[in-house]
Order: sequence, then C-alpha cells, then structure tokens
Amino acid sequence: MNITFHGAAQTVTGSKHLLTLISGKQILLDCGLFQGLGSDNENLNRHLGFDPTLVDAMLLSHAHIDHSGNIPYLVKNGFKGKIYATAATIDLCAIMLADSAHIQEQDAEYLNKKRVRQNRAPIEPFIPKMMLKSACHILFRLFTMCGIHCMTILNLCTPMPDIYLEVQPLI
Repeated sequence: MNITFHGAAQTVTGSKHLLTLISGKQILLDCGLFQGLGSDNENLNRHLGFDPTLVDAMLLSHAHIDHSGNIPYLVKNGFKGKIYATAATIDLCAIMLADSAHIQEQDAEYLNKKRVRQNRAPIEPFIPKMMLKSACHILFRLFTMCGIHCMTILNLCTPMPDIYLEVQPLI
C-alpha cells in the first residue's frame, strides 16, 4: 500500500490523502479546501495532485471545510466513486458546503469591487453556488452512510481480506 499526502502537509488545511492499494485501487481520505494561505489558496485548491477519475472511493472523516470543501471540485473533475461517511457527517456536509459557497461568492464580490477600481479582471469564486447546486445532486447520490465496522470499501482490500476500515462517531 502507498499513501500520498496532497494536503494538510506542512499546514493544517486542505486534507487530502490518497491510498493506493496493492490491487491498484485508490481510496481518497478527505478532500478539503486549503484556507488561510492568502493568494496560494486558489492554486492549491484547483490542483488536486491526482487524477480524480482514477479514484475508486472516498472516505470522509468529518464535515469541516478543510476536509470536505473540495468534494464538489473532485466530482466536477470526474470522480464517480462512492463517498463513505457517517450520517451526521453527511447532514453537516450539506450545510457546510452551501455556507462555504455563499462565503466564497461574497468574498469574490468584495474583491471584485477593489479589482474594478484597479482596472483588473474580476475573479470567480472557487466553488460558486451554481457549481455547488449542479454538483450536489450528484454528490449526495454518491454519499453512502456507514456505521461502526462499516465495510471493506467495495472489496477494494481483496489482497488483504482481514483488513477493514472502522468508522466510529466521536460522540
């Protein structure tokens, strides 16, 4: 098995960890937004570091934006696998992603007022509400609820059948 860190390395945001199993199957742990890094955020958030069409499944640890905020972008760029999360995480994710899109649109509007005065081109929010709305019907179809001792993720661990992922609520 190989683990590649595509976020939350040398920083605490943008959590994305790609596990490539001996079988070649790929499991993504979280897909979060980078935050608080100034002008670097946009580039870091638009560069996933891997091909989302090759990812077989995703496991979402919790709904915080630095762990879930880039899921719409992942889906937009070809991810078709299932996303495994607890029911509480799925419920919170719906609220968190909508709120994040709203904040990003407000931030872009504020910055664009300044950019107009500076004769600079306007910027688009990283995940505009329109993109979120179009991705959400796909996104929540991909979410699969799991409980304690939930699965061996679509039999991805067949070379090691005694290995399983355990998802437990914190409360």
